[in-house]
Amino acid sequence: MHPTAGLGLKPQHYSEALACPAPGLWFEVHPENYMVQGGPRLGWLAAIRERHPLSLHGVGMSLAGAEPPDAVHLKALRALIDRFEPFVVSEHLAWSRHAGAYHPDLLPFPRTRALLDRICDHVDAAQDVLGRRLLIENPSLYLTLTGHEMDEVEFLAALARRTGCGLLLDVNNVHVSAHNLGFDPVAYLDAVPAGLIGEVHLAGCAPDPQWGEALLIDSHAAPVSEDVWALYARLIARVGAKPTLIERDADLPPFDHLLAERDRAHGLLSAARERSVIHV
Repeated sequence: MHPTAGLGLKPQHYSEALACPAPGLWFEVHPENYMVQGGPRLGWLAAIRERHPLSLHGVGMSLAGAEPPDAVHLKALRALIDRFEPFVVSEHLAWSRHAGAYHPDLLPFPRTRALLDRICDHVDAAQDVLGRRLLIENPSLYLTLTGHEMDEVEFLAALARRTGCGLLLDVNNVHVSAHNLGFDPVAYLDAVPAGLIGEVHLAGCAPDPQWGEALLIDSHAAPVSEDVWALYARLIARVGAKPTLIERDADLPPFDHLLAERDRAHGLLSAARERSVIHV
């Protein structure tokens, strides 16, 4: 399919999502919410899939953890992939599981060569079981860790080269991390190899309740900021049109508000495709 813009699918919006005629519209879900044997949740997802393409965006694989991806988790994810045939399957560059305990967060790690080897092994194992190429998302960061041996773009590019995975480039995560850690988001985005980007995420952030503007939180509970829109426009001017998701997980507005943000991204993608045709 042509690179178009999509929305995260939420139960509150199932009926409106199913009926929406917007051209090129697709929806993304967290597969962990659909790893069940039956019931209305899977029925709704099947109905949406008949009308719109789907992507699966995982949050529980713990690719940077000490343990390999959980076999039961991968089997359930493979079943969803086989049933719904998503055009993209993605996961986070983080860890969330250790010594049998699951932590409901996406936790950071030092970007060492030893950790790169481990994560490559985990991505290879996951892709073998899933029968699909994964896209790996750059994280949101809130504090500086010690022990890094590679910068983030270098680490992501090395991971992609060694495993054949692609990158899910979250522009809001870059904006948040750059603000919190004090680096240049433009330089970061300009350094990402265009050919590795399989999808882009756009989301909202918010000042920390205690620290205010000194610390931005990747809240997914607000509209996409104008700073992020500007970074996104610069990115697609360089790399061309890429499938783009408007990500909203909390403080959900009416569906038409989200659709308006989606339409803004869709318009930018359409203009990028037109420019590429003219240049060819």
